[in-house]
Formats: sequence, C-alpha cells, structure tokens
Amino acid sequence: MGQDLRERKAIIKYLKLNGLNVFPYNFNKKYKPTNILVHYDNACGLNYVFYENKKMYFPKDWDKQRIQYYYTSLLVEQDISSPHRYASSSFQVQNNDVVLDCGTAEGNFALSVVEKAQKLYLFEIEKEWLTALEKTFAPWKDKVVIVNKYISDNSDNNCITLDNLFPTEKINFLKADIEGAELQLLNGAKSLLARSTKLRVVLCTYHKQGDAELFDRILTAKGFKTEFSAGYMLVYVLPNFAPPYLRRGVIRATKLS
Repeated sequence: MGQDLRERKAIIKYLKLNGLNVFPYNFNKKYKPTNILVHYDNACGLNYVFYENKKMYFPKDWDKQRIQYYYTSLLVEQDISSPHRYASSSFQVQNNDVVLDCGTAEGNFALSVVEKAQKLYLFEIEKEWLTALEKTFAPWKDKVVIVNKYISDNSDNNCITLDNLFPTEKINFLKADIEGAELQLLNGAKSLLARSTKLRVVLCTYHKQGDAELFDRILTAKGFKTEFSAGYMLVYVLPNFAPPYLRRGVIRATKLS
C-alpha cells in the first residue's frame, strides 16, 4: 500500500471517530480557546495576545471569546504537524531577507519573521485589520510597509501586481494566503519569479481544486524546487456541501540560483 493511500485511510478513520474537521489529525486537540490569555491595552483601546513573546493586536470590536477562538485556529494552522504550516526546518526566512506577506490578516506569519527581515511588506485588503496591524508592527515601523490592495494580475485603484510594485527590487521570501487568488498573483509576478535568485515562495493550495498540481507545474517550469507540506486539509462547506475534498495545504518552492 502506498504512503498516500495509507494516509487517506488514516484520515477516514479519524473522521469516523471525531467527525468533520479541516485538520483531520490529533494535533489539533491540544489547543483550547479557554487557555488563551487576552490582554487589553488602555492606551489604544485594543485587545491583544502574546504571539512568540510579541503583542498581536485585534480589531476594536472583537471581544475576548472571539479572539480566543480565532487565535486558537492560528495555533492549529501553524502547528509543526499542520498541512497549513508555512515554514519548515529547512524552509524559513533568512536574516536580512526582503519579505512579502500577501494576505497578512492578523500578521502571525509576519510577526514570526519581523526581527529577521530587512524589509517586510504586508498586503492586507480588509480594513478592519489595518489599525490592529499598525499597532502590532509599531515597534518595527522603520522596516514594515502595509499595503491596502489586492495582489492580482492587473493593476488599478484596488489591485496591484507584484511585477508593477517591484520592477527591480530583490525579493527573498514570498508568502501568499489570499483566498484563492494565488494564481492571479503568480500571473502578475512572472518577471519577478523569472529574474529572482535565492527566492523562497510558499503558496496556499487548498482554496481551489487542482491548485496544488497547477502551482507545482508553474513553479517547476520557472526553475523552482518544490515540496508540499505534510498531510491534507479537509475542505467542505456546511450545511449543504458537496462531497468534501482532501487537498494539500501549501506548496513550498525554492530557487537558490
């Protein structure tokens, strides 16, 4: 029996015992919302938690319980065994890298690498996150740029392509979790991907069926060595969902020359 088939059978067994879960593995059971400590900053009126010993702020109208559940989901997503984990022991931001975080949201990935990065660009379109991000990254405001635009394959008032934004600048690390628009990002970054050396790219592949195989072909053709994160994510929609899909969580791609 192949490894992939064994893994799928183990997932089916897990689901029979535990019910539907985006992450059908036992590691998600160790995280409990009630264990999350939420603090309040009187100076700015925002709640925050400590993420890797750094303050991560949340939108003003988010109460304690919402933050606890949301933050717990982040811990599950970035567990070392999670299919959604962006980095690995051999795939990480390096010291003095220029980093693009596309789909920043609360900024957990960016916050984990901000002290290593030489420059950090945060792309987030949801306005509710902007004030929180400004507060979270205030200690590093000299090297953090927040861009309130969609990353796409065309540029207009709401969208920008990476090729237009970075026509010549050297980029070292690109992370994208942009709700299914990853292909548009790739199509708008053809020049950047072609000319770049010593570049690491991590893209979410679970948003659309077939993205994992498509992104693998695109990046391999551009000279990247690729790998997928371990395991699968279970993608389903309630209450009236089509048969659920098992999809790879992220693809990691490296071009070192």
